[in-house]
Amino acid sequence: MYQSLSTRLQKLRDSGGFQHLSASKIGLERESLRVSPQGSIAQTPHPAALGSALTNPVVTTDFSEALTEMITPPCESVEDLLAYLADVQKFVCMHISDELMWSSSMPCVVEGGDSIPIAEYGGSNIGMMKKVYRRGLGYRYGRTMQVIAGVHFNYSYSDAFWRQFQQLENDAQDLKDFKSERYMGMVRNILRYGWLIPYLFGASPAVCKSFLHGKPTMLSSFSKSTAYEEHACSLRMGNIGYTNNKESLSGIKANYNTLDDYVKSLDCAIRTPFDEYEAIGVKVNGEYRQLNANILQIENEYYSTVRPKQVPHNNEMPIHALRDRGIEYIELRSLDINVFEPLGVNAEQLYFLEVFMLFCLLQDSPILTENEIDEIDINLILVAHNGRKPSMMLQRDDVPVSLKEWASSLITAMRPVAALLDKAHANSRYSASLDAQHECIGDPSRTPSARILREMREHNEEYFHFAKRMAGQHQQFFTRYEISEQRLQQFQEMAQASIEKQKQIEADDVISFDEFLQQYYAQS
Repeated sequence: MYQSLSTRLQKLRDSGGFQHLSASKIGLERESLRVSPQGSIAQTPHPAALGSALTNPVVTTDFSEALTEMITPPCESVEDLLAYLADVQKFVCMHISDELMWSSSMPCVVEGGDSIPIAEYGGSNIGMMKKVYRRGLGYRYGRTMQVIAGVHFNYSYSDAFWRQFQQLENDAQDLKDFKSERYMGMVRNILRYGWLIPYLFGASPAVCKSFLHGKPTMLSSFSKSTAYEEHACSLRMGNIGYTNNKESLSGIKANYNTLDDYVKSLDCAIRTPFDEYEAIGVKVNGEYRQLNANILQIENEYYSTVRPKQVPHNNEMPIHALRDRGIEYIELRSLDINVFEPLGVNAEQLYFLEVFMLFCLLQDSPILTENEIDEIDINLILVAHNGRKPSMMLQRDDVPVSLKEWASSLITAMRPVAALLDKAHANSRYSASLDAQHECIGDPSRTPSARILREMREHNEEYFHFAKRMAGQHQQFFTRYEISEQRLQQFQEMAQASIEKQKQIEADDVISFDEFLQQYYAQS
């Protein structure tokens, strides 16, 4: 099963190509809800001192004004990455008065969708597009689902690595095409083995009943205001979380066979009308409810645990950036916020994810069949809701397989990958991260999801009180955390520059929003 993996690892060792792995880049996007001192979703606007949410590269908002997103630049080391994220989060905490940054992925004290303020991006056409897109998400899926928070892990390899790897593979195509081909293979493997991430790092085994709004679910009652599943790992990744819940009706499914197939499948969805969304209306009484009435408004609406990415230029459609310039990096989206960490993620997790990503790149990756796609979806839901169940069985090639057996075999296969990364970075943190995760496979009580339920029981807490207690601890951490004057000044200057940039974008607009949208979609 792993013969090609072993061959590639050996070639990288023998050629010295492994050294280029030390120049791989990691970036993080960490979301967190601002909440009032009482724990309800903040009704205050995005703080002006944080700059423009439209143009600030390090602090923005996601769906809601209250859903802050903190972004790092690509970094070559885990330590530098976490230090930068800590500085950004400190900067945010300095400007939110007595509010808290919510500690977990799942929101609490949700007083209906209307209580969730949609993010504002100013009066420019691109700013209006971002708001209307979010308004459309609210109409299509409900606002509550949109304020689930997570951590996105962005990863790329250096061109020096790609050139060496291409030579070792005896591949003669253009480097851009080689990168895209292998990145797509990596994406397919991340989908195949991606259930391992919510098992190991899932941190949402319970939810506030306010999140459910009285809707019937299969969840059990933990207490008066908390629903849960005893062996759940990540309800965020389950069937109550953010999914494309119209897939079976609309027939949409991204095609991961090649980059061209992926682009065409999403482009088709953006151009194909959907009856249920047409019933919502696009422009009603002079106000846009959504960008269009098609299966997808834009590519980002298609939820996936992993996305191939290229940085768009100006108002370029992301799928066209991919088509024209190939894949630049991979975005892994399945990480819950680690409620036990002030940063929402820790170094051990990131070292493991680097190993996982390289394993998925070097391991053979055949085209996904329809049957395997179904298995991927089933396995993710099974792990999300019942991953820590002692007898949990998953599906692999039409055959039931024990989760523990499959997970252990994957960790074993990753051992030489971790050893190669240890050698490239001259430390043993990669292998150590595998050891820690192997212990979680043998003993599910070590996983974050199990620890959360254990703490709730030990403290006799509702999920809300647990998450609020952790948010308070994180607030204390950042109260004590010291940011350098140089970094603080840098963030202040970036915030001010972003405000000026937004003003310039607004001043430069010369066409109506209707015309802007028409031109945007004309790219298809």
